Amino acid sequence: MTQNSNHSTPSNPSTPSNPSTPSNRSDSSKWTGMVPVDDTALAVTDTGGPGVPVVYLNGQFATQGYWARVIAELGPRWRHITYDERARGRKSKRSADYSFEAAVRDVDAVLAARGVDRALVVGWSYGAFVAAHWASRNPERTVGAVLVDGAQPYDWFDDAMEQRIRKLFRRMGWFLPLLRPTGLTPRMTAEEQAESNIELGKLARERELGPVLDGITVPARYVVASGTSFGSRGDEQERIRASLDAVTARNANIKVSAKVASNHGAILKKDFSAIAEAVREVTALDGEKR
Repeated sequence: MTQNSNHSTPSNPSTPSNPSTPSNRSDSSKWTGMVPVDDTALAVTDTGGPGVPVVYLNGQFATQGYWARVIAELGPRWRHITYDERARGRKSKRSADYSFEAAVRDVDAVLAARGVDRALVVGWSYGAFVAAHWASRNPERTVGAVLVDGAQPYDWFDDAMEQRIRKLFRRMGWFLPLLRPTGLTPRMTAEEQAESNIELGKLARERELGPVLDGITVPARYVVASGTSFGSRGDEQERIRASLDAVTARNANIKVSAKVASNHGAILKKDFSAIAEAVREVTALDGEKR
């Protein structure tokens, strides 16, 4: 699910000509491999280089390849770290734990494995929730956060929605395994995927997510889509997005960087430039603060 706010794209902030690395070990060469965590291992790609580390947090069942256009737009002045979550993509291993807390722990594991002390977190959809929680819990380790059409507090989840989610994944259960070899669907059962979605609905409630966002003390910028998303009906998504008005009113560290025309599923493909601009904006703000 997603959210909306009637904000327009701001004028371009000053772009740092040479983003500097915030307190990271010197070993930052290009690397691709597996990072062990708990009972599993994650497929990680690190472009290396001296720039500010940016860690990209995927949509709930998406893969690191979704970020290719954002990374290309930003270029080599940033250090880009992507990874596939548990049982996602072609290489990341299965796990007994697909909980949201496991996803947050995985950020720590990836950054520790790559010797990164401070990073800018960029998350789309489910990944925006992970980014918001991680930034709120780790202010001294966070350059800032870019939240792409996710992490908007709204009480959209109820018993009826839970049944809709379970029914949807049951209906998809027969063909999801057929796509697993391609990496397009996770190596999770339909029931496990439904449970993950249901947990997210509970975490999106105002009483759960509101305090997390209120606790963010670093620069955070939303890039917000328009229209619907997979599984939504009518104007559900726009009503959810409207919750950001109250979020930004309560916390001056959080602003909407852009409201773009593309929908939730297409935003990384069509509006990658707006996401890259939000990364530049947050990086510049961190530079001013330091």
